[in-house]
Amino acid sequence: MAKIYGPEEKAKLERLIREGSNVLREVEDLQEGLKETVKAVAEELQIKPAIINKSIKIAHKDEWYKHQEEWEEIEGILGITKNLPEDRDE
Repeated sequence: MAKIYGPEEKAKLERLIREGSNVLREVEDLQEGLKETVKAVAEELQIKPAIINKSIKIAHKDEWYKHQEEWEEIEGILGITKNLPEDRDE
């Protein structure tokens, strides 16, 4: 059974839905602008857009150490299995 809301509650919900929709629209616009900027800079600097996007996310979330630890683990595995570039020169 649906809950029945009074006029104040209904107005509050309507306002929230309207404002929430506006916020989401603004976020979409900002994301599209960022995507275009990343694409332009990546093209200019000859960097893959995915690398720039990942850098942005790591910086935003302050997760450098997490990624550094993962990279060190990957490097360790590749070293043990002799799959690092210096291993191929031998």
